[in-house]
Amino acid sequence: MTVKMGFPWKLLVLQSFMGCLAESSVPLKPVFIKQPGSIVFPLHPNDPSREVTFSCEAQGYPPPSYRWKMNDTFISPRLGSRYGVSGGNLRISQLNKEEDVGIYQCLASNSFGTILSREASLHIAYLEDFKTQRRSPVRVREGQGVVLLCGPPPHMGELTFSWIFNEYPSFVKQDTRRFVSQKTGNLYIAKVEPSDVGNYTCVVTNMVTKSRVQGPPTSLVLRSDGIMGEYEPKIEVQFPEALSVAKGLTVKLECFALGNPVPAISWRRVDGAPFSRKVDVSRASSLLEIPYFQQEDAGQYECVAENSRGKNSVKGKLSFYAPPHLLETPQDTQKAIDDSLLWECKASGKPKPSYKWLKNGEPLETFEDRIQVVNGALSISSLTLPDTGMYQCVAENRYGRVFANAELRIIAVAPDFSDSMLKAQTLARQGGDVLIECRPRMSPRGMISWRKGKEALRESHRVSVLDNGSLRISNITKLDAGLYTCVARNQFGVASSAGALVVKEPTIITTKAAQLDVTVGESVVLPCQVSRDPSLDVRFTWFFNEQLISFGSQDGYFEKVGGRFAGDIMIRNIQLRHAGRYTCAVQTNVDSASIATDVVVRGAPGPPLDIQVDHVTESTAFVSWSPGPDNHSPLSKYAVQARTPFSLGWQAVQTVPEILGRNQLAARVTDLSPWVEYEFRVLATNAIGTGEPSKPSRKIRTKDTLPRITPARVGGGGGSRSELVITWEPVPEEMQSGPGFGYVVAFRPHGAQSWMQAAVTSPDASRYIFKNESIPPFSPFYVKVGVYNNRGEGPFGPVTTIYSAEEEPSRAPTRVRAKSLSASEVEVNWKPLPWSTSKRRIMGYELRYWTKTQRQDTASVMRTVGNKTVAVIRGLDPRTAYHITLRAYNSAGTGPDSAVVNITTKRPPPSRAPAKVVWNATNSKIILKWDQVKALENESEVMGYKVFYKQSRHNRESVVETNRTSLELALPVDEDYIIQIKAVSEGGEGRSSRLITIPRIAVAHAVGAASEISVLSVLVTQLLSCTARTLL
Repeated sequence: MTVKMGFPWKLLVLQSFMGCLAESSVPLKPVFIKQPGSIVFPLHPNDPSREVTFSCEAQGYPPPSYRWKMNDTFISPRLGSRYGVSGGNLRISQLNKEEDVGIYQCLASNSFGTILSREASLHIAYLEDFKTQRRSPVRVREGQGVVLLCGPPPHMGELTFSWIFNEYPSFVKQDTRRFVSQKTGNLYIAKVEPSDVGNYTCVVTNMVTKSRVQGPPTSLVLRSDGIMGEYEPKIEVQFPEALSVAKGLTVKLECFALGNPVPAISWRRVDGAPFSRKVDVSRASSLLEIPYFQQEDAGQYECVAENSRGKNSVKGKLSFYAPPHLLETPQDTQKAIDDSLLWECKASGKPKPSYKWLKNGEPLETFEDRIQVVNGALSISSLTLPDTGMYQCVAENRYGRVFANAELRIIAVAPDFSDSMLKAQTLARQGGDVLIECRPRMSPRGMISWRKGKEALRESHRVSVLDNGSLRISNITKLDAGLYTCVARNQFGVASSAGALVVKEPTIITTKAAQLDVTVGESVVLPCQVSRDPSLDVRFTWFFNEQLISFGSQDGYFEKVGGRFAGDIMIRNIQLRHAGRYTCAVQTNVDSASIATDVVVRGAPGPPLDIQVDHVTESTAFVSWSPGPDNHSPLSKYAVQARTPFSLGWQAVQTVPEILGRNQLAARVTDLSPWVEYEFRVLATNAIGTGEPSKPSRKIRTKDTLPRITPARVGGGGGSRSELVITWEPVPEEMQSGPGFGYVVAFRPHGAQSWMQAAVTSPDASRYIFKNESIPPFSPFYVKVGVYNNRGEGPFGPVTTIYSAEEEPSRAPTRVRAKSLSASEVEVNWKPLPWSTSKRRIMGYELRYWTKTQRQDTASVMRTVGNKTVAVIRGLDPRTAYHITLRAYNSAGTGPDSAVVNITTKRPPPSRAPAKVVWNATNSKIILKWDQVKALENESEVMGYKVFYKQSRHNRESVVETNRTSLELALPVDEDYIIQIKAVSEGGEGRSSRLITIPRIAVAHAVGAASEISVLSVLVTQLLSCTARTLL
């Protein structure tokens, strides 16, 4: 509820002021959207169109009006004058270079105030003709320096200069001897030569108007009174002693000297700093150009002119300057009457900018004490309505001026609650505190008072009105409930707003704070029970170590189980990381409360820390550690594990003491292998279980010692004539006990007393060959293999007997016979040689076979093992003649070949498969019938048939042979059968018929046929099969 009252005459003043602001629904101060820019107008003598336009546009409401200043004097456009204003643009016609050149500014005004634009200059570029038409000749001696003056005519705008030699288009080329200054236009010749004699004309070009004029010619004549002698350089073209350069501009320094010989020009910085890469020296070093001038380019520069007669130099200082650049600008501000204002305005620049302020386009009067400008900052105290307007901060130095605009509005308003009414209802809990805010809009700020019901509210130790007008009530009781009204008044009126205070029962958590002790893997409920005002909704929020718990996203560990009016939660399968403080926060629309529960989680211990290894010997190491976290369950024991490059992961090791109790933080690890790299880790155990292992220790290597392990599987034999071949299984690296490991091979013939020895230095070696022409073939030797390393020799292994190399067989097999078994098989038999003699053995026979079209050295080879006398060669080509030889072999090689045996394989078996297979089955037998197979002309004649059958669930196949085209099989038909039929000839078995599947028969009789190509056969087979399976 809001009530307004006022004083009539004051409301009239206020309404008149506010009505001015409310003429538009969107009143807006003037803001430039287009400001005038500087203009250089090219003036041509015969150009009738001499008109320029300065642009100026501002937005605002009411629409701004415009005025213009030239050189700080207002321009008054009148009918028929050369000045006209269209919108905000200023048009100047019939330009006059004496009257119109100057600085222009635009002013834009509306009811909010006036703003002044940036400065824009107008320059008129022109180039007049040379006044003098004749010039006197210049007479010089050969070798003398000369300066030909250009003397450009009156002008405005950038000029460039060049010189014509004798006649156009022959221009003077600049080099180390000749230079045209772009500052003066003069032509400088350091040392005149006879070829320089002639007429010279200065050409001046205006870069703005693009116009060009030529001066009168100047004749250069040689004097006849001799040649000029040598003299030291005289610098005629030099740059200023002090020159200020704006940031970002390009500076060009000229330097040229007369002299004989022609002087050389060089440049340097006086401070010794090198030139940056952007600096360019051109025109035979007479021009130094520095583009994009920056602070670091400032300094003193020196030009040195030097020849054999001496040198001369000039110096000049380049100073850096920058026009002002705004860094901090004032912002639009609304203030109440009697309030104070502080606007900061800061700008960079060199030299440092000065500041002044404008109000509505005019200099701000600061004679009043309440208005101060200090270092660009504007402060106004005790603001009044006339202070309203548009303000501009102007930062300037001698190189430029910048403007920053801001609007100041002074607000005078009667109290108004329309945007900040009191809450219709404020809830508070009994025993708590409440703040009822009262923030009416009014200017200036007046007085605020409160009522409860219809009575004025009296302040006490519990009830107080704050400086900002808000009402605070502490230790609330039921009696504090009721309707409260805030009343605001100033000189322009009075208004009020009311709202009710409702007192609720406090929310109290009835669960007591506690500490829970649980074990990893268990589930636990954390209670959070409350008593509350029944009219209030309650919300429960849980935090774990002050972080919000997001239910449903914590891997399913947390679950709400308290229902609607309790906040209990369950932690399922609790883990060590869930230990900590859990806070239940309860909140209603009136108050809030919280309770914390500390949860201790007991689990297997954490990994031990700081694993150290020292006192390392060849078989032991001393390992120590620090206890890790016990996770709230006392440690019971430790275990040490080790890993080497040769082990399969981590392995338990023997320790002293054997049992490592809870207080045992060190142990001696025993039974280690010498000269092996080890890592150790430690695991801790408590009543909950064994925890994670520690980080691995640093790698250590046990000390070396004499080797103890000898090679296994010592054997040998074979080899070439007069050789004793000894083999063994190498000792693994982890059993070599040290560096420099190798083998000692000892051997002696049976019956001899002394051992012969040889050292094998490679630890990976697995054989040794002793060769001596005196070794009898196939004679026995005692052999043993020992080990050694850099520490010395270790033991020998057990003695074993090995035979020396035997001789290869010396005789060929006899009575070799061959018989063709089929189109692809040949059987070979022979008389065997004696199996063993004192010098050689027979280990088997080697058959070699080839066709007539092949060479013997490409023959195929087949070997037999043992004392066999028959072999079958398979995979041969049908109806092909083969040559066969036979020889014996042993470990020394092969013996001589037998005589060649010739054999021809049989014709190939029939290529056609049995067709039109029909079967008839009863409950005890299967009757098969098929068409006779006829061999082709080049095939073996059919001698009979083989029937292959098996149960479908088994792999074992049975075969029945017959010379007829039918067969009766006495088979129980309570199983599925698979049957194939092949024709048989002397060339072997022919192609198989299609697979015949005979299903299990449950009726007395069934008939079927094998699948054929004809459509009729397919239909009959499908019909019979369907009939049989339907009956099943």
